[in-house]
Amino acid sequence: CALPIALMKDQIDALTARGISACRLDSSLTADEYREVVQQLKSGELRLLYVAPERFNNERFRAMLKPIQIALFAVDEAHCISEWGHNFRPDYLKLAGFARQFGAERILALTATATPAVLEDICRLFEIKPDCAVSTGFYRPNLNIETTVVEASERDRVLLEAIGHTPPGPAIVYVTLQKTAEAVAQRLADAGLPARAYHAGLKDDIRGEIQEWFMTASHAIVVATIAFGMGVDKANIRAVYHYNLPKSLENYSQEIGRAGRDGAPSVCQMLVCPDDLNVLENFVYGDTPDKAALYGLIDELFAQEPSFDVSLYTLSARHDIRPLVLRTLLTYLELAGYLEGGTPFYADYKFKPLQSSAEILSRFKGEHRNFLATLFRHAVKGRIWFSIDPTETAVAMQTTRDRIVQALEWLGEQQLLEVKVAGIRHRFQRMRQPDTTEALASELYQRLIKREDAEIHRLQQILDLVTLDDCQSNALAQHFGEQREAPCGHCSWCRRGRSELPPRRAQTISDTFWQELSAVRQEQTKILMQPRLLSRFLCGITSPRLSRSKLTRHPLFGSLENVSFRTVLSRAQKSI
Repeated sequence: CALPIALMKDQIDALTARGISACRLDSSLTADEYREVVQQLKSGELRLLYVAPERFNNERFRAMLKPIQIALFAVDEAHCISEWGHNFRPDYLKLAGFARQFGAERILALTATATPAVLEDICRLFEIKPDCAVSTGFYRPNLNIETTVVEASERDRVLLEAIGHTPPGPAIVYVTLQKTAEAVAQRLADAGLPARAYHAGLKDDIRGEIQEWFMTASHAIVVATIAFGMGVDKANIRAVYHYNLPKSLENYSQEIGRAGRDGAPSVCQMLVCPDDLNVLENFVYGDTPDKAALYGLIDELFAQEPSFDVSLYTLSARHDIRPLVLRTLLTYLELAGYLEGGTPFYADYKFKPLQSSAEILSRFKGEHRNFLATLFRHAVKGRIWFSIDPTETAVAMQTTRDRIVQALEWLGEQQLLEVKVAGIRHRFQRMRQPDTTEALASELYQRLIKREDAEIHRLQQILDLVTLDDCQSNALAQHFGEQREAPCGHCSWCRRGRSELPPRRAQTISDTFWQELSAVRQEQTKILMQPRLLSRFLCGITSPRLSRSKLTRHPLFGSLENVSFRTVLSRAQKSI
């Protein structure tokens, strides 16, 4: 099963309670836990193994799967495979190829938020026949959809009133920013409500404790970013509130879908404040790199040898392109036939002997003993760990890199060494050269702009739902391909009619602020003299270069987060 890490724990707990042998492989496991899962997998004890899609980039994992017969290859959140879905992730695109590579007998793709176009993509990429696509329907009559137009200053009062009018029970309040989660949770707690904040900025053990509290409590309120909810299968959630606007109809549908799974009436209330659009739009615009960054990236990629490997971390930092955007760009180049991706590999291996080298070598004879003795001599000893570069060592020993990696992995499985890997590098084969790198960079830039426009359109679809002069439940169902004619009778439109939105507040940046900013720009001339990078800094949008220069800690970072990115960018372009 390939699915995000956040989904794994609860599903495995539920399966184990039913007597089904299931485990997960993820970065949270200790070395002993990892070895135990591997042993169960190889012995055939496991019925289900849960991994994140990125795990298939791991050469160790793929080598481990090679001799195993896979009866079912299941992909949760399968909408992530579609470039035009609301949550496209390049690593999902490769899953269909991996399923075929490992000879999976069956493929199961699951999603709760596929529009007809995305469903078509899923079927095409996984080679699923259209008549094998099953839709269970979207409309749920027990969900009461409420959209309430509010001023930003009135939001807390309206939320408290809404919670007070809802029968006690578990509830989720969704917000956009981590700091908002903390602030709103505190206000609810101050009002005597059992509320806690949950977001990606909390440590893993704290998040786990909060999730466990929510799952077991009869009356608990979690104020969360979208980091919470995936895999949370709690049947009696009585209310889902959106304190801030959701990013898309797909996100909204997924989040309200966590309410009322027991079939009992449940409230799904969105507090609609047009001012929220600034922050959400800024997230979208912040993903698009400068044209100059794209030119630099393409120049570097196509100046390589026909076969080459690169560190995505280094590329991201060098060209100031966010990691997910960089992976998306590389996927575009693969889909267009310019590059062919190979098996990623780890450049750096570290190992800690669990027995003395003499004891380890005493287990072997002849060529195997000599091979391991030579391998150990090439390792560089640190205070606790030995470091080794398999590629360089293979050249020195006149052997293959694969043999060295397999030897280290085998010794790890036998608990003779504890092995750690780092420095992942991605292999590529150049299949064809672009006519000009400038033309290709421009083409990629336009493709990113098209995705940017699509994301902005998704935000507009939320406002369109709020102001729709028709049944909102039916409109949501229709978005996902389900046709309904009779009004639901329990959405905001059915009860009160159409809502009107106030205009967005005019946005201005004072000359005084821009003068104060000039001193900071003089300190950081090389960075903040680029209009888009300066705009990211002011709107509080992180980037590899801003993080590396520690400007994300500067007092002025995010000082214009409530101003439209386009407004800030326009002013920056005029002043630079």
